[in-house]
Amino acid sequence: FSFNLAADCNAVLKALQPIFQEQGMTETVHNWEDHGYLVTYIKKNGSFANLRIHPHGLVLVDLQSYNDDMKGREEVDQLLNKVEERMKELFHGSIKRVKRLPAILRGGVIDRYWPTADGRLVEYDIDEVVYDEDSPFQNIKILHSKQFGNILILSGDVNLAESDLAYTQAIMGSGKEDYTGKEVLILGGGDGGILYEIVKLKPKMVTSNIDQMVIDGCKKHMRKTCGDVLDNLKGECYQVLIEDCIPVLKRYAKEGRMFDYVINDLTAVPISTSPEESTWEFLRLILDLSMKVLKQDGKYFTQGNCINLTDALTLYEEQLSRLYCPVEFSKETVCVPSYMELY
Repeated sequence: FSFNLAADCNAVLKALQPIFQEQGMTETVHNWEDHGYLVTYIKKNGSFANLRIHPHGLVLVDLQSYNDDMKGREEVDQLLNKVEERMKELFHGSIKRVKRLPAILRGGVIDRYWPTADGRLVEYDIDEVVYDEDSPFQNIKILHSKQFGNILILSGDVNLAESDLAYTQAIMGSGKEDYTGKEVLILGGGDGGILYEIVKLKPKMVTSNIDQMVIDGCKKHMRKTCGDVLDNLKGECYQVLIEDCIPVLKRYAKEGRMFDYVINDLTAVPISTSPEESTWEFLRLILDLSMKVLKQDGKYFTQGNCINLTDALTLYEEQLSRLYCPVEFSKETVCVPSYMELY
């Protein structure tokens, strides 16, 4: 509850006391004079509520309880409804805003909460853990969402869902490129989405290098994304190398092998704006090595990051002016469904 003016801390406390006492909750009051009240209410079943009354005009109510059934959740809602009704009844003219947040479910069998790149917490409608394994490189999870289908999550980072064809299309040039007969190098792309879409366009050769365990999970549980291209590591116009991309790039550069397209699907632009950090160093290394295997008129496609991370995105663009060869670049903003943000 946000008040228009300073809150009468004692009046708020007395107004809400009967509601918690009716629930059989014991009360402990902490009074900091100029800093308001903190009141805790504890029930015999372990449920408790914190009532924080700030004298500048903010009243917070946090309720925690262990409820594994609908009846328990209804009891919580009823208690909060009573608190809201009492506050509006007694302080209606003084209340500027009332905001109730949905319950956060902690310790559930299925983790529904995943952060966005710019630090917001998103709750997904995840109802099943489809795949959960640790490879030598990362933790690999595939979770099922009612809205987005299966979602690939690598070391806590939401990578791609079956709903996210827009991401794949964008990182391939949004339908503006002719891949027919072209040499294409994919860096990463463990979900197989880029490979699946490019193979349809009849390239001369696509080479991709990724984590074998990501392949194992995706070819079984992300088939709407990868189709059947991950069933075999070599097809009519592609091969999948299970190797670190850095030695592969160095080997191709030494051999003088050149590509029409290099598509970097390894990692997003770092969130940090400090270019000395190892992630930035890795990114610059990939950029330089990629330029060495890219034809003079070739194109390099990569993801950026959440559109809100303006400083990090600007710093990435600055890196492009520091490469050993001059480059031109353009950018496109795309809504990726499962990211719930513009990318």
